[in-house]
Amino acid sequence: MSNVYKTYDYSQIPITQLRDKDRENLSKIANFTIRNLCENNNSNLLIFPQQLDIHHDGIADSYIFTMDSQKLQTGDLLGFIGINDSQITISTRFSKNDIEDYFLHYMLQKVFHINLLDLQHSISNDRIFDFLTYMFPFYLKRALKQGVYKKYTTKNYNNINAKGTINISNHIKNNTPFNGKIAYRVKEYNCDNDLTQLIRHTIEYIRDSYMSAILQTDADTVAYVSQICNATPSYDKRALNNILIKNRNPIFHPYYTEYRILQKLCIQILCHKRLKYGVDNNRIYGLLFSGSWLWEEFIHKTILKECGFSHPQNRAGKGGIYLFNKNEADINFVVSRCKRYPDYFKENFILDAKYKHLDNNRIDRNDMHQIISYMHVEKANIGGFIYPKSTMDIMVTKLGDLRGFGGMIYNIGVPIPQEKETYAMFSLEMTNIQEELKRKILDLS
Repeated sequence: MSNVYKTYDYSQIPITQLRDKDRENLSKIANFTIRNLCENNNSNLLIFPQQLDIHHDGIADSYIFTMDSQKLQTGDLLGFIGINDSQITISTRFSKNDIEDYFLHYMLQKVFHINLLDLQHSISNDRIFDFLTYMFPFYLKRALKQGVYKKYTTKNYNNINAKGTINISNHIKNNTPFNGKIAYRVKEYNCDNDLTQLIRHTIEYIRDSYMSAILQTDADTVAYVSQICNATPSYDKRALNNILIKNRNPIFHPYYTEYRILQKLCIQILCHKRLKYGVDNNRIYGLLFSGSWLWEEFIHKTILKECGFSHPQNRAGKGGIYLFNKNEADINFVVSRCKRYPDYFKENFILDAKYKHLDNNRIDRNDMHQIISYMHVEKANIGGFIYPKSTMDIMVTKLGDLRGFGGMIYNIGVPIPQEKETYAMFSLEMTNIQEELKRKILDLS
């Protein structure tokens, strides 16, 4: 069984608290960036967001953790990671204790569109399975919007409508003496294939778990689950190991692009116990979320979208602002090198999401320079930062009035409850905080 060390984001574990064997194991993944680990094709490591740093947002160059002779230091990433029988779980710094990380569950609920109030009993010690399963309906819907996955499969038939290749051995076995039928095999473009079978096995596995209600959270999920079940009439529960073997290689298809992450997620769900207790031969395994990415998506979906802010999709290359006028500069230079992606903006107002500590208005100079640049280019009079905080008062602090072209910069602290006894109580308090923040932000506009 794995030896598990529990810690929080932006925190430390003294090196003396690690067993010698764990120190040796963890040193093999310490001081490596996400980019390094992904380039080494660690198929048992699942990281969100999936598209890392394609627009230079810095996530790919984040360290999972660093180690020196004194301490193990975590950063922005949340979840768990392990190697051999040594594992670290990283909760948010706002969790009440090692189990009740309500804030991480709540962010996942909002980002992946899950109604956790109906699943409060599922917040369990087996958080690995919880988190994997939360994401399944989200990625199932994304994949099924491209249609049910089809591929050529070989089917054997024995009837009078012969086509394809005659199966001589089967024909002799089944049709001697001759009865008018022909045994043959044919390649067909079929929905009942290795990948849809993998998805079906995942659905049935979740149905038999304490999180079965996740498959009924909305009408789209119910409909897509039904589509997969109808498309896989040859499903056999006993064939799971064979299906997993056939899905060892990730799919590459120019059309069914959304199925690759769903395939990987299904394998992780079906193998979660093996991942939980470790694998050998120095293979890295785990599930990690970027705290800054979760926070950025969460704030948009719960607060800023209803306040009229746009949320440029820097990882998809959508939205954004240009530093130069297109009609007054080299268009290729402007498009390829001079497009920027504020986290959120609307007319006269630009905001930047920060998951790191910004208490006492400790703004990094590069972050300050960036927000001022965006305000200047967009001629915005209001700018600021929005971050999570542990004290329970909503803080909207005016940092000052800019010289030159003018403008006001604010620091907005979002309180995260830490003393709630149940997840339902936590959710209710967060809803109240979100509504109050909407009013305050609209008052600034």
